[in-house]
Amino acid sequence: MNLRDDARALSDDLIRMRHDLHRTPEVGLDLPRTQERVLAALDGLPLEISTGEGLSSVTAVLRGARPGGPTVLLRGDMDALPVAERTGLPYAAEGDLMHACGHDLHTTMLAGSARLLATHRDRLAGDVVFMFQPGEEGWDGAGHMLAEGVLDASGTRPVAAYALHVSSSIHASGVFATRTGPLLAASNVLDVTVRGAGGHGSAPHRAKDPIPAACEMVTALQTWLSRAFDVFDPVVLTVGSFHAGTLPNIIPDTARFTATVRSFSPEAFERLREGLPAVCRGVAAAHGLEVDAEFIEQYPTTVNDAAEADFIAETVREVHGEERYEPMENPILGAEDFSRVIAEVPGAMAFLGATLPDRDPETAPSNHSPLAAFDDAVLADGSALYAELAVRRLEAEAVTA
Repeated sequence: MNLRDDARALSDDLIRMRHDLHRTPEVGLDLPRTQERVLAALDGLPLEISTGEGLSSVTAVLRGARPGGPTVLLRGDMDALPVAERTGLPYAAEGDLMHACGHDLHTTMLAGSARLLATHRDRLAGDVVFMFQPGEEGWDGAGHMLAEGVLDASGTRPVAAYALHVSSSIHASGVFATRTGPLLAASNVLDVTVRGAGGHGSAPHRAKDPIPAACEMVTALQTWLSRAFDVFDPVVLTVGSFHAGTLPNIIPDTARFTATVRSFSPEAFERLREGLPAVCRGVAAAHGLEVDAEFIEQYPTTVNDAAEADFIAETVREVHGEERYEPMENPILGAEDFSRVIAEVPGAMAFLGATLPDRDPETAPSNHSPLAAFDDAVLADGSALYAELAVRRLEAEAVTA
């Protein structure tokens, strides 16, 4: 069984599927066209397929040759982003949505692995659950799928769960990278509304202007972070949205901003949860204004199981070669709701470089950029790795059972 060669034989089909998905991006939990395309790709395979009740998920179970054997879960997310594409690619999306984070590749690679494993199901020492997930980009799709029972889809909880994430920069095309322990940060949201009293711009003393106070909060929050946290336990706060007012000569009643908040340790999370709203309340009080400052919990830290991360590294080296694996020295401050899955069962996530060959990974547009572009050449090897992880992990479990 040479899954790598079998995957490369599927390359043209995988590229077509990926381009189809890329042309028609959808965001959030409701992805009807994407779900339809996934179901079409799985049609005819010996799978037990179910779809989500509250979201456009697809869960497919492949039964192996060993009844009652263990289960491995493979996950691919499917949703896009509210980004207007500027890549100029012939299959570029039109409008204001884009697969700027490569989830079209994830979906395609997972479908490819289903085809590979279905062909070799007689060699599987257990069952495989394929988790096609919407709503990763801030919608907690993984949490919804967990609530709907994805971990029990085969009748046996997975002994391991794996996910891949492509990158349009940082890593050269075809290079896999991961690490043990924390891989990605916890992600939370600070939502702040400053409440004042509107008036004429020529007479600010007769109003209560919320805009200077909101601006001061933004800078005060950054200063507080730099003074209150250990630099070896990193935290990041970025204000990505700031809205106030309508015309130059009108002082508005309110100003609102929202920020993403990233951290790794439970201690940092607790201090952020309590301290960020407190800073905003203090600034508001100094200006004689009111403020609603809400800390909204989103995704926990993605923590790779040490044994499963090492297993991914070993598999990459054996299947694709030593030069195709790159250990990560440090985690990164991106976030993932796959964290919810591997908080419940042992598992790990790895990155797969998909930087275009004519771009420098150090300077190429990153994921979430309107210029982000991904190399189709990684689709076959990503599909093969998904499949190899399932086959080898089930075999290992059967040996120790």
